[in-house]
Amino acid sequence: MSFKYLTSRSVRWSYTIALLLAAASAFGQTENKGFVVDEIIAKVDNYIVLKSELERAYQDYITNGGTPSQEARCQYLAILIRNKLMVAKAEIDSVIVEESQVDNNLQRRFDLIMSQYNGSAQQIEAAYGKSIEQIKADIYDLVKEQLIVQRMQDEITKDVTVTPSEVKRFFNSIPKDSIPFLSAEVEVAQIVRVAQVSEVQKDETKGKLIEIRESILKGEDFNALARKYSADPSVVSNGGNMGFVGRGMMVPEYEAMCFKLKPGEISMPVETSFGFHIIQLIERRGNEYNSRHILMSPSPSEEDLKAATYYLDSIRTLVLADSMTFDKAAKEFSEDEQTKNSGGFFVDQDGGSYVSVDELDPVIFFNLDTMKVGNISKPIAYRTDQQKDAVRIFYYKSRIPPHQASLKDDWNKIESFTLNDKKNRVLYKWFEKARQDVFISIDPTYEYCGLLE
Repeated sequence: MSFKYLTSRSVRWSYTIALLLAAASAFGQTENKGFVVDEIIAKVDNYIVLKSELERAYQDYITNGGTPSQEARCQYLAILIRNKLMVAKAEIDSVIVEESQVDNNLQRRFDLIMSQYNGSAQQIEAAYGKSIEQIKADIYDLVKEQLIVQRMQDEITKDVTVTPSEVKRFFNSIPKDSIPFLSAEVEVAQIVRVAQVSEVQKDETKGKLIEIRESILKGEDFNALARKYSADPSVVSNGGNMGFVGRGMMVPEYEAMCFKLKPGEISMPVETSFGFHIIQLIERRGNEYNSRHILMSPSPSEEDLKAATYYLDSIRTLVLADSMTFDKAAKEFSEDEQTKNSGGFFVDQDGGSYVSVDELDPVIFFNLDTMKVGNISKPIAYRTDQQKDAVRIFYYKSRIPPHQASLKDDWNKIESFTLNDKKNRVLYKWFEKARQDVFISIDPTYEYCGLLE
């Protein structure tokens, strides 16, 4: 099999993006009912590639600014066949993913879809023309396939590394007119302080949960009350039911309570990093358990937010007086786990400290737009990803204007491109060998792609 479309120079820069678009398209465009009359266009052992899969991926590529071409369509077909080949080989080599991993991954993706529809199950069902359960069933196999493909790819390329000289050779081999033009990039860091909720408010929240628990014990429906009161965004689709999970999948306090409860028993309020829960154990099977919960998160008062603001303002004063560097203050005082270990700095997917302004959260971007390079902002209130009230300060360290990629300014990115290029070549060799172990056929309509040459 010729995987020239995965290793040719013309697609090296977009290889990772292509994989993501193909996956996202198949997951996110189910609502395009009647998009294409479906038919099987390729087979890899017992696994099939549908025409709809290819067309959705190709159309998504065009929608995102891609140039229509037969080469691009062939590129996506090669990617889809490659994925099926990996799944077929995984079956032969007994490479598996745990069902609980698939379930959790599926739920995370579905929560993202829910957020796009403002948590409305009715809107989703109307858009997709199916029930929530049917939608999940439709995408379950896709999620499982993606996890298997990722595990196989990681295993095949786990020992691949690149040296500085390889990075330079790769960059110097790119035609001058093909070197990508990059958006403006910034170095920006933050220190976060979560507003501490008073004991009075915690007691109020626990009291509300106790009242709900008593209503359930008197016969009211758990799922209905969860949908009405729970702060867990997934509650709209699952009624608070978390499904079977293994040890280590939930926060420690939640898991510990689930192993204390008897089936059907409902706990008193349990505090975790997310807030307070009442938990009902549905069933336990060895080290796995199925539970449901109702979550409430107490909100901080005005005084609590002021205290967090004063706290960060004092840290800002220390940094401005050169009594402490911003990165040291972030490592010591910030309560954002994603950025504190990097000295508060946001990093790109390659671990570099320069982040494209296109990738920044719009709220952060607009705050930077009011700042000068080198400045530290005053405390700004916001909501964390965990929906907690917090305050943060920004350090706008530096900015690189839009520019053509260079080794001097973009080493991390070019190193990543080089590594991906080398991994692609390792995968190509693996494909050439692995295809001998499986049966592959492609519809004659796509002979022009030359994938079986």
